Amino acid sequence: MAERIPLCQASDVPPGTGKECVADDRIIAVFNIDGRYHAIDGICPHAGGPLANGCVTGTVVTCPWHGWQFDVTTGKHQLTPRIQQKTFEVVEDGGMLYLAQNG
Repeated sequence: MAERIPLCQASDVPPGTGKECVADDRIIAVFNIDGRYHAIDGICPHAGGPLANGCVTGTVVTCPWHGWQFDVTTGKHQLTPRIQQKTFEVVEDGGMLYLAQNG
């Protein structure tokens, strides 16, 4: 059974935006793409930039520090396939967003 870790209210993440959340001492970037929620590791591997604060275009977030780009649905870097952010399943329940973890 999957454990649910609370992230934030769904209303805190309007369409086309991201929000930084903490789950089990890990920074998670949660994104709303056309009403569907996606989560990736929130720290850019290049220099530790806050991915949730980046500009979102379609399904791609651009790190605000140095411009690295990741697809928020897959975690894949847009230029280098071997670089990939960890992705997480997000569950919406009663207006709240949760990180689903297999337990």
